[in-house]
Amino acid sequence: MLPRLKKFIRGVEYSMLVMGNVTEEGLKMTNVKQILSQKKKGVFTTSPGTTVLEALKELESRNVGALPVVEGGKIVGMFSERDYARKVALKDRHADKTLVREIMTVKTFTVSPEQTIEECMAIMTVRRVRHLPVIDKDELVGIVSIGDVVNSIISEQKFTIKELEKYISGGGY
Repeated sequence: MLPRLKKFIRGVEYSMLVMGNVTEEGLKMTNVKQILSQKKKGVFTTSPGTTVLEALKELESRNVGALPVVEGGKIVGMFSERDYARKVALKDRHADKTLVREIMTVKTFTVSPEQTIEECMAIMTVRRVRHLPVIDKDELVGIVSIGDVVNSIISEQKFTIKELEKYISGGGY
């Protein structure tokens, strides 16, 4: 391998080590824990007995698109704007008289803090979901959205491009 290329690779590895993306074993992908550390603390939830109107107001006030539905400390479903649009608005039901349990998505896919963003993207794509509750030791610790995943991937790509540009221009390598 060319000496300049070796120096470039060492520089990228050092930069990624500082960012927390390299271990002694080598390069690692961004994981859910890293994403959650950049988000506000806390998870907003709703309960199955809440009216859809109340849940919609919660979505709006929190500026989120979905809420885990929790009963007895366990996730029993997800409530999203999509659930409202398809199961209430389009069916001429009344949001103030319909309960979340009647329209929530029951099949919920979850991830752990150690899972990679690439794994999240695969789950979201295959299962056609936009939000993944994060479970750690049987406790709901966060939620990862498709926006979080896309932003993380864009950040990684920007970093790679910046490092390649420095290499090509001979800046520091």
